[in-house]
Amino acid sequence: MKNREIAKIFDDIADLLDIKGENPFRIRAYRRAAQNIEGLSKDVSEISKDELMTIPGIGQDLAGKIEEYIRTGRLQFYEDLKKEVPEGLSKLLSVPGLGPKTAKLLFEKLNIRDVETLEKFAREHKLAGLPGIKEKTEENILKGIEILKRGMERQPLGKVLPIANNILEHLRKKAPVKKLSVAGSIRRWKETIKDIDILATSENPKDVMRVFVHLPNVKEVLMQGPTKSSVILNEGVQVDLRVVEEESFGAALAYFTGSKAHNIRLREMAVKSGLKINEYGIFREKDDKRLGGNDEEDVYKILGLPYIPPELREDTGEIEAALKGRLPKLIELKDIKGDLHVHSKWSDGSHDFDELAEEARKRGYEYIAITDHSKGLGIARGLTPERLIEQKKKLDSFNKKSKGFKFLSGIEVDIRSDGQLDLPDDILKNIDIVIASIHSGFKQSIEQLTRRIISAMKNPCVSVIAHPTGRLIGERDSYDVDMNEILKIAKETGTAFEINAYPLRLDLNDVHVRMAKEMGIPLVIGTDAHLLNHFEFMNYGVSIARKGWLEKGDILNTISYDSLMKALKKNKRIN
Repeated sequence: MKNREIAKIFDDIADLLDIKGENPFRIRAYRRAAQNIEGLSKDVSEISKDELMTIPGIGQDLAGKIEEYIRTGRLQFYEDLKKEVPEGLSKLLSVPGLGPKTAKLLFEKLNIRDVETLEKFAREHKLAGLPGIKEKTEENILKGIEILKRGMERQPLGKVLPIANNILEHLRKKAPVKKLSVAGSIRRWKETIKDIDILATSENPKDVMRVFVHLPNVKEVLMQGPTKSSVILNEGVQVDLRVVEEESFGAALAYFTGSKAHNIRLREMAVKSGLKINEYGIFREKDDKRLGGNDEEDVYKILGLPYIPPELREDTGEIEAALKGRLPKLIELKDIKGDLHVHSKWSDGSHDFDELAEEARKRGYEYIAITDHSKGLGIARGLTPERLIEQKKKLDSFNKKSKGFKFLSGIEVDIRSDGQLDLPDDILKNIDIVIASIHSGFKQSIEQLTRRIISAMKNPCVSVIAHPTGRLIGERDSYDVDMNEILKIAKETGTAFEINAYPLRLDLNDVHVRMAKEMGIPLVIGTDAHLLNHFEFMNYGVSIARKGWLEKGDILNTISYDSLMKALKKNKRIN
């Protein structure tokens, strides 16, 4: 898909324009366009210019630029702009958290032209003293460089999974495959991915390999063999494809899905039972008789275990739970009755209520919550009290006429630096669902950030804490909060926590999700949708919930509209 390539170019253009001191609205337009293009489920190269212009933030000019890139493989405006900004300055912008103005300052004052020199200067404390740069700034720059280095080794699931799915689709259409599946850490829904593993069966493996090494986005062929090939994609990801025998597909899928620790436990169990397991099947040790391997379930059944879903295969107690018959009945996408974190045109979303309702109905939802930003987030055109009241009236009016689908009136209210909410309680108490979140002050101390969230949870109007650790995978680490203390207070106040399904957030992560479950804290899944296509992110949220051992009953938005409204009123503790 060209989506990521074009989105990156538009983001780069925004950075370069920022360095040049161009109009902020023009810069924001490119950033918004980048976000919306990357969020598309359809390949932008397959969209006509007229259809491109229906994408929020894409007008005549940007649609023309997209067409030019698809047609020629380059964008002249971008190439010209890069010539106006020194190459070294562009390299500095690759460091997460290092903004254009700071990069320009370091370039001009200290002649820093690459990340290596930047790291050296920061470690030697040669940056502090420049305008706006303190010792803490140096620490943050070093953290950004660390994130950058990690990103070279592992990429966010949200960026790699769509690539993997496109490869599967291409192989199904062009290659003579019978069975086909992604394996490895993607299949276990790990939040970052090193490479893509794909398994297939075929009566003509050579043709499969030929199609594979000629994928449109292959940058380099590392190896091409009769049953195994490896390539590097333009996106920098390595992909390994294996074609295995039909009778071994299940065993190979289990073996290459992993995790390594989970597989070791299975092999230990096999040895104790006089068996051996490998990617070819499961065998009796004494005479090498093949007992199974055609289906993945064979591996577990022959070991006396129920099937263990891929998301749980991390050796974190799943084997013990399986032996005792206590594996959770994991939540499924079909269990979700509605999305509880959706933005509309009233703030920084791209659609009106009718469009959102239509999309929600298509997905079989009973409800969604409109949770636009509060006034403190000016860049998102956050709602004032007056606009929030007006919005609620329109939503109530819609609900009176609507059958089978309802809106919840909501707000994503900012938690200020002092822990106070961005809107007054006498307004918030009349809203169906109040989700509170932090959008600024990420670099505060662990004590201050923890106090802010606890203060919000103790406000009886607050129903949910959204994206509680503030991370953006591969771009920004979680801010420092005492999660144990926060979850303890959530239990006391009855405040729900969100699993934010936006692919670069996945926040809470699976570890904290499981902690919340064990403490009996209610959870919700929200996509943080700003585009209709973002509703598709629910699958990410559900999969993280599954990694955290959650069942249907652990998630509030698996219950009916009427039951949810009662639960929210009870949890909000308002008479």
